[in-house]
Amino acid sequence: MAANSVTATPRIDLYSDTVTRPTPGMRKAIAEAEVGNEQAREDPTVNRLCEMVAELLGKEAAIFLPSGTMCNEIAYRVWVDHGEEIVLEENSHALHYETGGPAALSGAMCRTIRGRRGMFTGAELEAVIRAPQGWHGQRQRLVSIENTANLGGGAIWPLEQIEDVAAVARKHGLKLHLDGARLLNAVVASGIPASAYAAPADSAWIDLSKGLGCPVGGVLAGSRDFIEQAWRFKHQFGGAMRQAGIIAAAGVYALENHVERMAEDHTNARLLAEGLAGIKGIGINPNEIDTNMVYFTVGGTGLTEQEFARRLLADHGVRIGPQGKDLMRAVTHLDVSRADIEEAIRACTAVVKG
Repeated sequence: MAANSVTATPRIDLYSDTVTRPTPGMRKAIAEAEVGNEQAREDPTVNRLCEMVAELLGKEAAIFLPSGTMCNEIAYRVWVDHGEEIVLEENSHALHYETGGPAALSGAMCRTIRGRRGMFTGAELEAVIRAPQGWHGQRQRLVSIENTANLGGGAIWPLEQIEDVAAVARKHGLKLHLDGARLLNAVVASGIPASAYAAPADSAWIDLSKGLGCPVGGVLAGSRDFIEQAWRFKHQFGGAMRQAGIIAAAGVYALENHVERMAEDHTNARLLAEGLAGIKGIGINPNEIDTNMVYFTVGGTGLTEQEFARRLLADHGVRIGPQGKDLMRAVTHLDVSRADIEEAIRACTAVVKG
């Protein structure tokens, strides 16, 4: 049955991979979780999750946090003092979707690089490095990269490019932070271990509530000293928890059961991109679909992105997010099947034909 309003619950939800619902196995793990006082580091399930992520990323220690945004913002707070500078690609998540967190929480300035598909090179980083200016100029402290790059269309950073950027950062005494919200998508698609991607970085994290399908949370990793400092800011930012094993159990379950299945999401994203490429007026390059994100334009259809999204949901029960300037974003995830993708393609065709 087609949805009859834009507020209706979509039958096929491609808005984001954050809309996933816990699987039956995950719900069972949550219900049976062993718990303790997380703030006192006495919750065995939280401790297990942190150990798993530290090992996965090749770091000494890790800390469980309520959100990926908090992972970024605590890392920035540890590495950067007020008035100091973070260098990021101009389309980074932390610049656009964290409500000014670097400035509000760390007093940090941000210097941007115009890269390609959310990525930049060591040479492009070198070009924005500030020469020392005594006490007159702000000091650069941190380089932050995002793998996969969300606004880059889910693009995967080549490992050698990360190593190149890290080498330039080290040469100038800067730390490197890896926003790994969708790092495991990059791992599954490339076959490169998460520890290899994280090795050049001084801090790194993974999100639990995106491709892994958990209801909440992220895990930040680094050296033991870094994590000890992160605990202080976790409390200061209001992130301290109690019997958090209830939600950490979902992360443990996901790491054990939901990683390799991300390959299905990538296959479905390519299928969607190929289908959209055959619809007159839609602009897309299927060859740039690296992982589970599909960005496309609808300007050639005569519809705005808002109108396209409204008709798609109201008439066909399919939700795809409008991004502005004729741009749409569809994200595949564990709640979307191949059959759903085929139906979404038919729905987009019908919307364009009117």
